[in-house]
Amino acid sequence: MMVVPRETDGMKPECPTGEGNRLLAALEPQDRALLEPLLERISLEVGDTLLTAGGPIDHVYFLEGGIAAVLEVIDGERLHAVGLLGSDGYVGWPVLLGDDRSPHDVVLRAEPGTALRIPVDRLLEAVDKSESLQAALLRFVQVFLIQMGRTVVSALSHPVERRLARWILLYHDRVRGDEIAMTHEEFRLMLAVRRSSITDALHKLEETLAIRSLRGRVIVRNREKLLEMAAMTYGPAEEAYTRLVGPPVA
Repeated sequence: MMVVPRETDGMKPECPTGEGNRLLAALEPQDRALLEPLLERISLEVGDTLLTAGGPIDHVYFLEGGIAAVLEVIDGERLHAVGLLGSDGYVGWPVLLGDDRSPHDVVLRAEPGTALRIPVDRLLEAVDKSESLQAALLRFVQVFLIQMGRTVVSALSHPVERRLARWILLYHDRVRGDEIAMTHEEFRLMLAVRRSSITDALHKLEETLAIRSLRGRVIVRNREKLLEMAAMTYGPAEEAYTRLVGPPVA
């Protein structure tokens, strides 16, 4: 369903400051000051749709929690994940490239969260006032395009267990702990393979003691082993984020 504002039950301070979003926190103080009065905090539930492929982009969302899965829509119904973002970025970046329509479905996954949203016209007004703000927001687009490119290469070139290790790392980067809600539907979106191939890949990761797979959940047991399994499929986008946006949150 499309996202609607909900009461946040005191989860965060009432005044939006952007402290929960790494990209906003990394902005120059004067650029943050341009956005802060315009931001509205909303709560999000798993399954909320932030953007619909082909639909208008009315708001830009800076996530503070939860994971936004960016989904390619094929023939109006088949969905495949091409990237993930969370508190490291924002949803709605096509508007900065001159497009007011979303090329993808963007849906909240894994866990509920909050987001700071801003009407597109107000964001573009702020960008017009500050070249440094525009540059900072576009640097995240560059990072996300690197992630998407690695998704394509991995899907074409690597075995299922390596691709699965990468996706688990992408989720692990963006959830609060080591336990990740990952159903078989989630695996299908990420890997586009048969259920038996998903089961085999999970068993291989469990054999290395990298994860524990439970019904509807994956628990990360050894991140280093996941990194070893993912190899070159993981890392370029994360390195670019550190270089272009800022260091990871400790």
